[in-house]
Amino acid sequence: MKIELHFKALAKQPIPADHGYALMGAVTQIVPSGHAGDGFAIAPIAGMQVGNRMMALTQHSRLILRLEAERIHDFLPLAGKSIRIGDRFVMLGTPTVHPIMPAETVKARLVTIKGFFEPAAFAEAAKRQLEKIGITNANVTLGRQRTICIRRNEILGFETTVSGLDGDSSIIVQSEGIGGRRHMGCGVFVPHSGSKALTGGDDGEES
Repeated sequence: MKIELHFKALAKQPIPADHGYALMGAVTQIVPSGHAGDGFAIAPIAGMQVGNRMMALTQHSRLILRLEAERIHDFLPLAGKSIRIGDRFVMLGTPTVHPIMPAETVKARLVTIKGFFEPAAFAEAAKRQLEKIGITNANVTLGRQRTICIRRNEILGFETTVSGLDGDSSIIVQSEGIGGRRHMGCGVFVPHSGSKALTGGDDGEES
């Protein structure tokens, strides 16, 4: 069963809005076993856009890891650490454990699917990936095109919303995600602001 591990994130200065790759590097520097990116996802840290592709962290900002419950201990060394994102530093607090909360509509800030860059083809590819994890009746809506910078290369993708979910399928989408680079913040779905809360599974936006 996958859960979420939340670390309060504090920073005195704004950090890059596109920070998925740097965040993965900072996490795996402290937790080397995370380098392979297997079995866990790192959600982008939420904050308030301040211009120039930078964002300020708020009292609600969290580093959120989505992983199997038995792997919690692997990531506890992050507690109380200062991690570097670009030339900025983020202080992490003590973690808290949370269930994945089902919602009728979930949204990912960025989904990347290798070889798909045009909206219509991308949406169809996203639907096929959802079908592979057993989600056949959901609606896929694309938002703005976004990028993630990896070793100076910009990878294109789209803000993606999946709606029409029941409780169990919502948990599956959030647990499994779609596309690649989930340990870099891509394909990580969270309940969309204002979405209807649901029940399902074993436990019953800022951007």
